[in-house]
Amino acid sequence: MEAREVLRCEHCTLVQFRTANSLCRRCHKSLEIEEPEPVAAAIALVPVQKQEESGLQVAQAVRDLRHMRNLSQRQLAGRMNVPRTYISKIENGKAMPTLSSLERLATALQVEISALLRDSTSRQKDETAILLADPFLAEIAGYTAQLDPVQRSIFMNHVRELAAGRRVRTA
Repeated sequence: MEAREVLRCEHCTLVQFRTANSLCRRCHKSLEIEEPEPVAAAIALVPVQKQEESGLQVAQAVRDLRHMRNLSQRQLAGRMNVPRTYISKIENGKAMPTLSSLERLATALQVEISALLRDSTSRQKDETAILLADPFLAEIAGYTAQLDPVQRSIFMNHVRELAAGRRVRTA
């Protein structure tokens, strides 16, 4: 018996066997998702050593920001309308996103493109500065700095539950 590939159309979400022409049975759009290719001319302008360093910065930035926003690779890929494997390749430094992909990544992660190109230290400083600009959050940060790690963990879990809309039970 011959194995047949089962696919989900990215456009209409119909689950189906691969057709001979690779078009969706419902919406007639391609079942093949093209991964964007890096623009060779833009890459050629950056020295090889800088390419590797910036590639690692982008990879780490995407991974860090995705984790901070509690997104899976699949969820981020869905927001960008690209395959999950493309996100994996970016995060592992195996693919360098094009400028248009960087723009879509930034939009999906709700950051500026420049945040994807900075190192993690300056990115964290920027996000901390934005958070501490709020007087209430700055006041809370002062109190949480005085807590031991266990107390801080308990406090942060309560805040996460409140932010997620769950009711916090008190003992």
